[in-house]
Amino acid sequence: MGLDPGLRRLALGTLLAAYPGPVPPDWAVDLVAEGLAGHTLFGTNVHDPAQVAASTAALRVGRADVLIAIDEEGGDVTRLAHATGSPYPGNAALGAIGDVALTRRVYEAIGTELAGLGITVNLAPTVDVNTADENPVIGTRSFGADPVRVAAHSAAAVAGLQASGVAACAKHFPGHGATIADSHHELPTVDVPLDVLRRRDLPPFAAVVAAGAQAVMTAHIRVPALTGTGPATFSRAVLVDLLRTEYGFTGAVITDALEMKGASVAAGGVGPAAVRALAAGADLLCIGAAVDAELVEHVAAEIAGALGDGRLDSARVEEAAGRAATLAAWTRAARREPTGGGTDLGYAAARRAVKIDGVLTELNRPLVVQLHAASTMAEGRVPWGLGPHLADAEEIRVVAAETDPASLRQRAGDRPIVLVGRHLHRLPGGPELVAALAAEHPVTVVEMGWPARWRPAGVRAFVTTYGASHANGRAAAEALGLAG
Repeated sequence: MGLDPGLRRLALGTLLAAYPGPVPPDWAVDLVAEGLAGHTLFGTNVHDPAQVAASTAALRVGRADVLIAIDEEGGDVTRLAHATGSPYPGNAALGAIGDVALTRRVYEAIGTELAGLGITVNLAPTVDVNTADENPVIGTRSFGADPVRVAAHSAAAVAGLQASGVAACAKHFPGHGATIADSHHELPTVDVPLDVLRRRDLPPFAAVVAAGAQAVMTAHIRVPALTGTGPATFSRAVLVDLLRTEYGFTGAVITDALEMKGASVAAGGVGPAAVRALAAGADLLCIGAAVDAELVEHVAAEIAGALGDGRLDSARVEEAAGRAATLAAWTRAARREPTGGGTDLGYAAARRAVKIDGVLTELNRPLVVQLHAASTMAEGRVPWGLGPHLADAEEIRVVAAETDPASLRQRAGDRPIVLVGRHLHRLPGGPELVAALAAEHPVTVVEMGWPARWRPAGVRAFVTTYGASHANGRAAAEALGLAG
């Protein structure tokens, strides 16, 4: 016997799926017509603006109010500019500048671009307070380590996005900034009392709720004081008691991708994760990036089965689908006329973020050495560095832990060395390579990741960009006098 059509449609109304490639396959459009809440776009779905606009138009053939979401944070996390790097600085740079009006303008410019392409939900901003320098997945995606500053910029980002008619989804509740593990790969733990969370991690969420954020995304993190042994995504204490009752949030609760290990392993698969998230109070379930029609049907069947065996209450699933529909209705009613801003705003902002400790002198035609740094799954493989912006300087790329300092000094000869890296304080072999070079050679360091507190001895200058977007790279090259 097949799945009851009414239960299938109800279950589909709680799901954000995805599809491979630049053209939505027929099944992706058909599922929308049959009740699927929407799709999330990833870098593999993006070739150029005209193609993206055609894709979103094709999805709207299935249903006019389909939710079309994307992770377009600016800075190090971009889908639209994954081939080149974002023309906007990310949150760390905006937080370092400290101009909340600028943050609003940047996010409104991003939202205007998304709206023009037919995208209705931005899975941004990241409002986590990055208090752990070793955090492998938040870092420059955060406005900073100060809850008050992060709260102010988070509210401005939400206001800017939604002024463009694109719904904002603030993430990752109740706060991913103190973790030292990546929930794409495991279940991180934040083992602190609730009063610490209220002081350190939760103020930005209170701010975005007050600013009218249409959605909040859950974190696949364990907070023993609230969640016990499971992730926040599966915790009614987090999603209902804390977010809805204490903080008064009335919008849609969207899960982080359920394919991530922090959720799927804890639940025993994506289908069971969907059931547990709904039971906990989530409304819109982001399945992930590796999605096909079979997986969507499997998750819908799991939800329908849970309705039949008592794991889920029908009123809860109807409430979730209703909130997803309310979010879709908001996006249709919130269309705004473009207000300008554009990418020039992003490059100008990135210049303001650059911080220089030391003196930039005698940098005529240096040897630029970019140290390889792995990308997170949130970032994807996006180009970064000074290379595209250099006028007349040799650039090489090396792995820090595999590089002999003497060979670099020999190659540089009488030229100074500019070392470019991301998160150099925790890059294997990075601090050691910098120290060995600076002891015997003129060295300038460009840090394009989370700067932490580490400052190497002996370098002529330490340049901090607070991010590795295309705009950040251009700003660094200009500050060094190396831009073409």
